[in-house]
Amino acid sequence: MRSLQDLGSLAGKRVLIRCDFNVPLDGDVITDDGRIRAALPTLDQLRANGAKIIIMAHLGRPKGEVNPKFSLAPVATRLGEFLGTTVHLAADVVGDSAKATVAALPAGGVAMLENVRFEPGEESKDDAVRQALAAKYAELGDIFVSDGFGVVHRKQASVYDVAKLLPSGAGYLVAKEVNVLRRLTEIPDRPYVVVLGGAKVSDKLAVIDNLLKTADTLIIGGGMAYTFLKSQGKEVGTSLLDEEKVNVVAGYLEQAKAAGKKIMLPVDITITAEFGPDGPAKVVSVDEIPADWMGLDIGPKTAALYAEEIKSAKTVFWNGPMGVFELELFAKGTAAVAKALTESDGFTVVGGGDSAAAVRQLGFADVQFGHISTGGGASLEYLEGKTLPGLAVLED
Repeated sequence: MRSLQDLGSLAGKRVLIRCDFNVPLDGDVITDDGRIRAALPTLDQLRANGAKIIIMAHLGRPKGEVNPKFSLAPVATRLGEFLGTTVHLAADVVGDSAKATVAALPAGGVAMLENVRFEPGEESKDDAVRQALAAKYAELGDIFVSDGFGVVHRKQASVYDVAKLLPSGAGYLVAKEVNVLRRLTEIPDRPYVVVLGGAKVSDKLAVIDNLLKTADTLIIGGGMAYTFLKSQGKEVGTSLLDEEKVNVVAGYLEQAKAAGKKIMLPVDITITAEFGPDGPAKVVSVDEIPADWMGLDIGPKTAALYAEEIKSAKTVFWNGPMGVFELELFAKGTAAVAKALTESDGFTVVGGGDSAAAVRQLGFADVQFGHISTGGGASLEYLEGKTLPGLAVLED
């Protein structure tokens, strides 16, 4: 895969860089700036090399329409604070404002185009439509750098098509993410434990299938756990359930047993009669979930078992919270898993998305983990063994 070092001298060059700045907002306030901080090493290097930096990024799902709610203005402001310089935000993506903003850039200057998803061609399934937009992006730059790992699994104009039109390479963030994932898939130190949570089992099925070949233990929590419990004939009440996948996960349990692998499921659950921050909440065995109650977190016995398994591992990958961590009553399981990762002597990877948001919301620091990925979906697809378009296009 081509890298920043393969692009030659960048002094005075217009470097078009795709970042992933899809950060959570509360109004105009960024509540987690981890993705912005992750881009700083590449941006700092480009500035030090005298490049003219033009950032492409998205925020939310504006679906090809200009929507002030999804403006990158808060991101430009926060990034400017980190860089110690003004980040000039264009008022459009490839229009007159973008062209004028780029033309005014000095060496070492930083500009940001408005949300690329304001352009309907960005996510188009029509190759020709995407390529037409990519050509407009390419007119703004001399070189393309891919540093938005969270979008490399998407065949989009600012990720894939523009890389075909300009000399291109991976930034430090993308290169680091790929190195970590290769370590997980090709040469993991063992025991290798994978912790999977989150709401829907269907989102994780393909990765479970592939991980049964590489991991030693799979730990299951979150909403997806109830589909596994249902496959064992247990009552799961009104908990999240993917009824269509019950037989599939039963097959995974048999497959793991035959291969000498371990799939760990909850032994107790924190349940509630009504979803909300005030409960009521109680802990029950997985054999005692009432038909009209729902599980919203793993229980303390499960958390202790999972923590013990994690701390004994040499490699741990975690994707997906153990419960509804946004509500304090149901955050204990996720906090226990996060704490166990920080206490592990092994190589620990938090797989982006809700897991990354959870560890920060619960007060853990990034440096307490071996690596926090910036791309949950991209990480999972890589672990599934899929070809990621945004990476494939950077290969020689």
